[in-house]
Amino acid sequence: MATSSAHLSFLAGRISPFSSERIGLFPLRGEFRPPMTRFRCSAGPSGFFTRLGRLIKEKAKSDVEKVFSGFSKTRENLAVIDELLLFWNLSETDRVLDELEEALLVSDFGPKITVRIVERLREDIMSGKLKSGSEIKDALKGSVLEMLAKKNTKTELQLGFRKPAVIMIVGVNGGGKTTSLGKLAHRLKNEGTKVLMAAGDTFRAAASDQLEIWAERTGCEIVVAEGEKAKAATVLSKAVKRGKEEGYDVVLCDTSGRLHTNYSLMEELIACKKAVGKIVSGAPNEILLVLDGNTGLNMLPQAREFNEVVGITGLILTKLDGSARGGCVVSVVEELGIPVKFIGVGEAVEDLQPFDPEAFVNAIFS
Repeated sequence: MATSSAHLSFLAGRISPFSSERIGLFPLRGEFRPPMTRFRCSAGPSGFFTRLGRLIKEKAKSDVEKVFSGFSKTRENLAVIDELLLFWNLSETDRVLDELEEALLVSDFGPKITVRIVERLREDIMSGKLKSGSEIKDALKGSVLEMLAKKNTKTELQLGFRKPAVIMIVGVNGGGKTTSLGKLAHRLKNEGTKVLMAAGDTFRAAASDQLEIWAERTGCEIVVAEGEKAKAATVLSKAVKRGKEEGYDVVLCDTSGRLHTNYSLMEELIACKKAVGKIVSGAPNEILLVLDGNTGLNMLPQAREFNEVVGITGLILTKLDGSARGGCVVSVVEELGIPVKFIGVGEAVEDLQPFDPEAFVNAIFS
């Protein structure tokens, strides 16, 4: 394993949309061609995360197929685009683009992004750059991929230099925080990581029990609150201290679900962030915001508020398999510039998938 990189990374190998290899990036009409996706881990010269020096065991093709099946409802919404472009001719450009615009809006791409995509297509059609329905489809996919690649640059986990790396999971009630934490623990454990969980959700009565089930399921140790009135910052501080003393690689910190408009609870997140930073300099390494994909564009105000309060480093978008609003992935990246790190595309423990822009675009525009 290479040891030149100083941080742990889960990198999805993919062709850059800006490289000379752009030709052939998308499959032909009716063909789903899984991109060659791989994930790797690397450790620094200090030996930090050396246990992560092997390839993820899941087959890349299996991962991509999960993403493909997970976006089936969004893909059904956007299937009308193929029908529109099948017998496209120049005289029907305005009608076709109007209906394409409607399909994108229904899938929650958002007005700003939708207009930008459609007007760019219109310009390229009228200038003669796009002369067939297949060329328009490829240009549409290329435009979406370019947006994602431009602002979604750090999709790998940034876990720093010091042990333990600390990841805080935050979000509103019911978004899937604790479940996402458990699935992330499963993925890390499969790579040989020594993971410690911290039950920092001290408000919801069943939260600690739920996380303990995940700890048992994934073979992880867990730190829970002592007493009914324990503060979240105290629990997380205790967990990180134990992680440091006992040589854990990663501490995964659960937090209480809170509305982004509840300022007292939002202030508690600041206290949690400060508490872990006192134990390990630079912690938390990641603050991941869990957003429910079913809320579509309504997730944007939540994300903005959480980002202003604690500084979100990445997003986990959940429940996308049950939603036809997959365009919100593009909206949240374009609007906020916060990278999507993982997407939830099913209920199985393996269904929290690292986000890969090319796989996503091929999944929604088959």
